[in-house]
Amino acid sequence: MGYPMAGHLSQDKDIDLYIYNRTNSVSAKWLNQFKGLKLKLSDTPNIKLDGLITCLKDDESIIKVLIKNKLIESLKKNSFVIDHSSTSLELINTISSHKSIKKNKISFFDAPVSGGEVGAINGTLSIMFGGPNKKISKINKLMSSYSSSIVKIGPSGHGQLTKMVNQLCIAGLLQGLSEGIALGKSSNLNMNKVFEAISGGAAQSWQMDNRFKTMVDGKFNFGFAVDLMIKDLKIALKQAGLENLDLRTSNSVIKNYKKLSKEGSGNLDTSSLIKLLEK
Repeated sequence: MGYPMAGHLSQDKDIDLYIYNRTNSVSAKWLNQFKGLKLKLSDTPNIKLDGLITCLKDDESIIKVLIKNKLIESLKKNSFVIDHSSTSLELINTISSHKSIKKNKISFFDAPVSGGEVGAINGTLSIMFGGPNKKISKINKLMSSYSSSIVKIGPSGHGQLTKMVNQLCIAGLLQGLSEGIALGKSSNLNMNKVFEAISGGAAQSWQMDNRFKTMVDGKFNFGFAVDLMIKDLKIALKQAGLENLDLRTSNSVIKNYKKLSKEGSGNLDTSSLIKLLEK
């Protein structure tokens, strides 16, 4: 996700863009394709940044890069951090309360994204973010280079809470879509005609528009991975538990995703949920 997002940012001539990836070969590939400077963590004491945009796998990765590797110490006073990762609320508290963040009055924005790899490549991601009300115009300008929808939900943490809602909605949609397609295929329906008939009606969704045909064809080599969805659903279900909500559908779906992961399908797209119905 971060690879194409940084690529869009590199097109802005007003930005001196430094990029960093934990895998050197990925950094080298990016630098060959786009314009920017590679940021070496060992050099961060000599670099002072106006802002930092992160897009990492999980809480542990963010803590390692920002805190353990001290990238956070390369930020100037009154700068900002935009985190596009999907994380727990605890992670936000950990970063926001860090001594460097507080001392240098750095604004932290939790800004998870939706739209998948295709959205990142096309620059059409949807961003939901939480945080302070300062620097909004500046960060909106930056984020608009790789997104088509940017909504400030509320204070710190509200971006991640909205992403939890997003992931719960997707999980339920994909379960229903999987079951519908499974019935259609087992009944020997012309699935192209089925899509034509129902995609313009009440069943229409982004998942149907973008995943129906690939699910019918058994293609799952793109988009958001099963293992990442498991991580996100765990976060959402934990929060739901704190609110005394019994989310039976989502609890059922995460069990199915765990089955897929255990069978070696953890890197497949989340639409691979249908595989469990076609055995």
